[in-house]
Amino acid sequence: MQQPMRKPLPFVYDENRPFWDGAKKHQLLIQKCKDCGKFQFYPRSMCMHCLSENIEWVKASGKGKVYSFTIAHRPGNPAFAADVPYNIAIIELEEGVRMPSKVVDCKNEDIKCDMPVEVVFRDETPELAIPYFRPTK
Repeated sequence: MQQPMRKPLPFVYDENRPFWDGAKKHQLLIQKCKDCGKFQFYPRSMCMHCLSENIEWVKASGKGKVYSFTIAHRPGNPAFAADVPYNIAIIELEEGVRMPSKVVDCKNEDIKCDMPVEVVFRDETPELAIPYFRPTK
């Protein structure tokens, strides 16, 4: 019997390491500019709003809403073949940033734009946890 393909894991590098270190502790961290006060996601070495390099990592609320989503009926990678159909969602956090993720603990047909969600972490390996989002009641 053939073993299922292992799913690819995120690549951790210097600029995003604090994000993944936080996720490992089940904390959702995002960047905030100390100069203009705006949040940003995905991790960068400078503020996307004012170009300051005075960036800090802060704990996000973990609450947000589904901004947009799609249902994949064909796997983007053969390792995800057993998961189809699966959702790919853009989550808008209360802090205003949008991040790609997946809505879990919910049927795909029940996902709606503007649906309130909260972060939940799943430990994929001993070194890596991935943030997903589940509907809030």
